[in-house]
Amino acid sequence: MSGEWSVVMKSLVLAEKPSVAKEIARVLGCGQKHKSYMEGPDYVVTWALGHLVTLAEPEDYDPKYRTWKLEDLPIIPERMNLKVLKETAGQFRAVAQLCKRADLGELIIATDAGREGELVARWIMELVRWRKPFKRLWISSQTDQAIRDGFRNLKPGHQYDALYQSAVCRAEADWLIGLNVTRALTTKYNAQLAAGRVQTPTLSILIEREREIRDFQSKPYWTIAADFGSFQAVWREKDGHDGRLWDEAQAEAIAERARGRAAKVTKLRTTEKSEPHPQAYDLTELQRDANKRLGFSAKQTSNVLQRLYEQHKLVTYPRTDSRYISSDIVPTLKGRLESVAVGPYAALARKVLRGTLPVSKRFVDDSKVSDHHAIIPTDQYVNLSALTNDERRLYDLIVRRFIALFYPPYRYDETSVVLSVGDDHYFAKGRIEKDAGWKEVYASGGAGSQGDDDWDDEEDGADRSDAQPAQRLPELAVGQTVPVKQCRTREQRTQPPGRYTEAALLAKMEKHGLGTPATRADIIEKLLQTDTIERTQNRLIPTGKGRQLFELVVDELRSPDMTAEWERELERIAKGKGDPQSFMAGIRERARLWVEEVKRETKEYKPHNLTTSRCPSCGKPLMEVKGKRGKSLVCSDRECDYRRSAEPALTNRRCPQCHKKMEIRNGKAGKFFIAVRATSSRWSATSRAAA
Repeated sequence: MSGEWSVVMKSLVLAEKPSVAKEIARVLGCGQKHKSYMEGPDYVVTWALGHLVTLAEPEDYDPKYRTWKLEDLPIIPERMNLKVLKETAGQFRAVAQLCKRADLGELIIATDAGREGELVARWIMELVRWRKPFKRLWISSQTDQAIRDGFRNLKPGHQYDALYQSAVCRAEADWLIGLNVTRALTTKYNAQLAAGRVQTPTLSILIEREREIRDFQSKPYWTIAADFGSFQAVWREKDGHDGRLWDEAQAEAIAERARGRAAKVTKLRTTEKSEPHPQAYDLTELQRDANKRLGFSAKQTSNVLQRLYEQHKLVTYPRTDSRYISSDIVPTLKGRLESVAVGPYAALARKVLRGTLPVSKRFVDDSKVSDHHAIIPTDQYVNLSALTNDERRLYDLIVRRFIALFYPPYRYDETSVVLSVGDDHYFAKGRIEKDAGWKEVYASGGAGSQGDDDWDDEEDGADRSDAQPAQRLPELAVGQTVPVKQCRTREQRTQPPGRYTEAALLAKMEKHGLGTPATRADIIEKLLQTDTIERTQNRLIPTGKGRQLFELVVDELRSPDMTAEWERELERIAKGKGDPQSFMAGIRERARLWVEEVKRETKEYKPHNLTTSRCPSCGKPLMEVKGKRGKSLVCSDRECDYRRSAEPALTNRRCPQCHKKMEIRNGKAGKFFIAVRATSSRWSATSRAAA
């Protein structure tokens, strides 16, 4: 022995949140708890509180940028700097101190296994100047077993350099485009007008739908239905025709020709048909289904899903764009089914567990899984009573969709019949179920989707005049005659396309390549928070501000095509096939061009929400703005910071006459209390007192 003590080198583990760090520390045996980290024999586990580091603000480059001026734009730094976020600076300092410890030989990145999680860790590493080796924990669930397996199979940190480059490009592009165009519009029109690389093309989708609705001209049309007693058939000019007639007299003449006559069965065909089970969920598909079935917003689904993943450990990684699982997951499927075989799912799961689990390319395909597979349950023990109502309902969607993967197709016999009255032809369809198949999973009260594409009617708003309900047909034979009991015409009108639900907008965003599964919910929320769009009866509609913003923003930024091309290039960069420098050069050039275009613009902006009230500070009109705490009145001059609630505030002070709670209001002499009583036409004061 040399007589020298050898230093035991430990690994520093950087998680994204304290809750995740706590679970990792427990699994790794880190029992020593400190304010900002936990320590054990081999590991020190700390956390990032989300982002600890962000891109520097314009005023960090030059104090003059604190004041927004059109002549200072565009702001395009030669090199984008990083800075520590003030609100979490204490935790950053704690992480930085840990990074200086001599006994920590390597860093293990354990932030969320995705583009944003990679950025969280790498930016911290850059500011603390981490130069020692680093590895990557890449797991798809938060169960103890998944964590243990992940630490046994740590990935080389540099394997994710391309993902980090993609994340940096996305962050810098959003800064350069969003900040410059937003400042340009806001200063040019003296109004808070926010634009962005993804949010503006998303707004344009909603604006385009409003134009379609506005320009739509409804027209009457007529359909004809023949009643044969035990079934009905609809008139069509020929097979494939939608059955609509644009002339009432022609429709009535056709119906009259059938009345009191018998129809002859001229064609009869029975076909065995089947519908395979719907595919597993990716994030966007789950958000769409939860919006349609449960009324959840996309953001609400993301939040509830994150709790199911992180807190309850019942589902796999949420922010995935794949609807398939990889072959290495197949051996775990039986254990996952056994874990979910509780409560309403017990009989459904056990039915497939009795035999060999069917595995097909419909849900197992390595080539269609990139960073993460589809959202499926984990093998964690399920205590349904521990879930909130929202968690329970969303979990129900995921579990039923998962169990359905192992059920056979829904099979039925479809009979098509054509009945002729002279030269007029009537069409009918009947369906006889042969095997409920996967639909059995949804027959026991689940809210899950009954098909893969049943939101399409919300997206395109097309008429479905040729749709026929399934009915049971009697025994028929070609050549048989069937008496026509009644024949009626029905007047209908063409309908404009419907406004988008959140489910339909998510589908459209996905179709156009706008954003990623992880960002789409936040884009919609940002549009709502900036009063650019609003929710009305579960539909998304542009506000007056949104419509004007669309007219003022540059044409190129409106187009989903350019943003979709950027998203594709970011994906190429993430896979190591794209050129980050070339991409950012293009973004910088676009920022310059678009700011100059805003400067040259001669259009005007007129706030849509002006009131007759005047600002007591500067005398300009006040605007009514919706916020989380209700409506507020805000000065229309953005340089004036006057703001007050638009709705009277109830207090606990009681009226001495009627004993009802009093409101507090502002008057020329200051604040005062007032009690109000309802009359048939207005609210009238019954008592007032100085505040």
